[in-house]
Amino acid sequence: MAAGLLWSGLTPRAPYAVTEQGTVLADPTTQALIAADGWFAVITGALGLLCGGAAWFTSRRWMLPVLLGLCAGGVLASFLTLWIGTTFTIGAVTVEAAATPGVKVVPGALTLTASGVLVSWPLMAVGFFGLLEGMHGYRESPLRHPYGLGPN
Repeated sequence: MAAGLLWSGLTPRAPYAVTEQGTVLADPTTQALIAADGWFAVITGALGLLCGGAAWFTSRRWMLPVLLGLCAGGVLASFLTLWIGTTFTIGAVTVEAAATPGVKVVPGALTLTASGVLVSWPLMAVGFFGLLEGMHGYRESPLRHPYGLGPN
């Protein structure tokens, strides 16, 4: 829940102009739409790293269930972050755009334009868990000391 509120608070909103035909993007060169995707990926990716590290350090005995839980929980957490972030508006929403006189400029709704960032939480969690396990497995491996040589 906090991730969605943080995403809603940090992300700038795209400016939309209210016209007779409806709302249209006031500034076609705005980077606000890309910034929303970027902030979502950074926030959920960082939380995925945190979850993956915590899972590896606390429960390495049951690796497969933990990995499945990280993956399913990360997908669920990403969708929950998206829902909370798009539902609740946190912080002051200001819009800056050069509008023609008589045209009202309003902030747009917070959305994701690149739906691929939804996998950043589970991808980072499972990937970091695998990286830590690979480093631990290499340290314990007899292949680390080839030809039967022990540590010096």
